[in-house]
Amino acid sequence: MTNDNDTVLYTGVTSNLKGRVKEHKENKHPGSFTARYNIRKLVYFESFDSIIEAIKREKQIKAGSRKKKLDLINSSNPEWRDLYSNLQSD
Repeated sequence: MTNDNDTVLYTGVTSNLKGRVKEHKENKHPGSFTARYNIRKLVYFESFDSIIEAIKREKQIKAGSRKKKLDLINSSNPEWRDLYSNLQSD
C-alpha cells in the first residue's frame, strides 16, 4: 500500500484483504503507521493458500530494498492505480 503521492510504502499480511484495506482507508487505527502516513491506496497484493506462506512472503518483501519493492509494483501496476475496487468480497 502507499499514500496519495506514492512516496511511502507499507507491506502487511491479512486473511481478509478487502476488509483490512477498508480499515486503512477509514483510518480505523488512528495511531498506526498507515494512519500517520496517510496510506490508503492498494497498489500490489499477492494471495496465498496458507498464512505461513503469506508471512514468509511478507518478510521477504520487507527485507528487500525499496528498488525491489518499486520493481514489484511496477511490473504489475505501472500506473499505481488503487486496486481496492477490483477486490472481490469474501
